[in-house]
Amino acid sequence: MKTILRIFLLMSIFFLAPQPIEAQFLKKLKKHAEKKIEREAEKRAEKRVDKKIDKEFDKAEDAIDGKNKNKGEKSNKKKKVDDQTSQNEKTNNDDDQTTTKLNQPTVVWSRFDFVPGDTVLFEDGPSADEENGEFPSRWDLLSGNAEVITIDGTNVISFPQGGSILPYLKDSKDDYLPEIFTIEFDAYFRPKYSRRIDFKLFDKKNQSKYNDTEAIYFHVNSVRVGETSGTLPNDKGNWSENGGWRHISIAYTKGKLKVYINETRLVNIPHAAGNPTGITFEMDGYAADKPEDIQYIKNFRIAKGGVKYYDRVLSEGKIIVNGIKFDVNKATLKVESMGPINKIYQLMTKNTDLNFSVEGHTDSDGGDETNMTLSKARGKAVVDKLIAMGISKDRLKSNGFGESKPLDNNSTAEGKANNRRVEFVKF
Repeated sequence: MKTILRIFLLMSIFFLAPQPIEAQFLKKLKKHAEKKIEREAEKRAEKRVDKKIDKEFDKAEDAIDGKNKNKGEKSNKKKKVDDQTSQNEKTNNDDDQTTTKLNQPTVVWSRFDFVPGDTVLFEDGPSADEENGEFPSRWDLLSGNAEVITIDGTNVISFPQGGSILPYLKDSKDDYLPEIFTIEFDAYFRPKYSRRIDFKLFDKKNQSKYNDTEAIYFHVNSVRVGETSGTLPNDKGNWSENGGWRHISIAYTKGKLKVYINETRLVNIPHAAGNPTGITFEMDGYAADKPEDIQYIKNFRIAKGGVKYYDRVLSEGKIIVNGIKFDVNKATLKVESMGPINKIYQLMTKNTDLNFSVEGHTDSDGGDETNMTLSKARGKAVVDKLIAMGISKDRLKSNGFGESKPLDNNSTAEGKANNRRVEFVKF
């Protein structure tokens, strides 16, 4: 570098020199300087290339000697140590959080707080014993038509050309709805142009013609009660185009009315008008022969409400829940089971000293051994769900008793429904 500077300095002197200096001498000097610069550049380039080649040879020799492997192992060990340290730091940070935050579940149904009543008052599937094409035997007719048909191997109540039906009860002229009750059913809405379901909380055939209770109007994706309405979030495509099954739930507590479709509460009225005394179910129909073009219902249930879960534990030492439902002859939880399960989760989160033995029970349908196995599997399924939500596994255990401990008779649909239950027994 110093040599190059000297050459440039010398050239500068000559360029600044007086005019008498001959141009030929300057030309030779310039040419000599250019060659000097070119040689210096080549020399520097050769040094860089030699250095690079030496480095690559060193790598090759290290690989032959096994040094790179050792170096890689050290690097991997260091990475594992760093990863473990990071994980430990994360764990320590997590330990600083509250138990509630650690146990926070993934909320699928943030607005699904429906908990079915304790005692089933009326239930109709309809039964598999119902004859296809006949009027459903557990119901009475107000107008139009209704009949039992089989869809995908399951009996349902269809309304080919529309009809109004009511539960067939001995004392239907009296108020048969208690101060606290729940109603559930599954409704199929015809794809495209589905008409509404009109649901009245009084018996239009047997009770007073006048009742100021507001009707509940169900559409494929919405509910309306008087001036109050709600619509499902449109996150699963076009509801009105798709149609299909909807699980409908109604909860009434001394004037407070909540209405749900699937996992979402759409109506919450603190002081509903009127006094519910009975039920009238009205369905629009279509002049069609294809089952998929008709609207129908199944799994209808009326249940009497009860005491809060915590109060039941204090007074009885256990909670009896018939709102936890499973697929037929399986231990697979149905989606509507999440209401009571969420309540149990909240109860256990709030009361950290509360531990439960989760015990399954069945009705008398099926063999003793099969029912025993099924009830144990169902108890375990509920325990697994609570653990997945964040409850510590040492606070839970499961069992099953099949049909050996009935609460009700097994001769009626309501009695069987009361016997199909899950009990949370404190230990």
